Amino acid sequence: MARTSGQRLLSFDRRLDARFVAGADEAGRGSLAGPLVVAGVLLDYDCLRNHRVRPLSLLNDSKQVAPEAREELFRAVVGCAARISVRVIPSTEIDRNGLHRSNLWGLRSVLSDLSPPAEVCLVDGFRLGPTALAHRAVVDGDTKSAAIAAASIVAKVTRDRVMRRLDALYPCYGFARHVGYITPGHSAAVRTHGPCDQHRRSFQALCYVVDEPLPVVAA
Repeated sequence: MARTSGQRLLSFDRRLDARFVAGADEAGRGSLAGPLVVAGVLLDYDCLRNHRVRPLSLLNDSKQVAPEAREELFRAVVGCAARISVRVIPSTEIDRNGLHRSNLWGLRSVLSDLSPPAEVCLVDGFRLGPTALAHRAVVDGDTKSAAIAAASIVAKVTRDRVMRRLDALYPCYGFARHVGYITPGHSAAVRTHGPCDQHRRSFQALCYVVDEPLPVVAA
């Protein structure tokens, strides 16, 4: 019988021969508007057995999961995780400190929340520098490790919820549809209305390029 996506991801972590495995990932790195959300998830593999682990059988990289299924997996992760940490980094902070620097800070921060007792800390793709806890950068980690995939689900669902709330405050941009990423409709809205204070002005986006200075829309 073929293994489920969750079984494959869980097997990767179990081969690390550690009881507590932490994973960290982010959502919104490439978005034009809205926050960067970084999540860390700690899994206790002494507890994740039999009926306790079944809710994670369909765990997968958040990008490979439909929105409705992501919400279900979010609830499963919350129910199965030993600990969860989240950082929501606003667009103003991204503009001030830079996207990559903000991302690394968020990843270091959530892993610090989870350790101790994490024995192994896994990060999707990035080395976090000498000030971070001991960790392993796993290329495409959200497709390999259950702890990282769980963090990707938490980060993505949390960020999508934030963007839906922002849609109510800034209804002219369609944030609920594209969650802040660049689409033809989003670009057209920025050209028509100007950027709002949720847009990342440090991004070199063509929709910011106009002949006259753009107004800034406040909530």
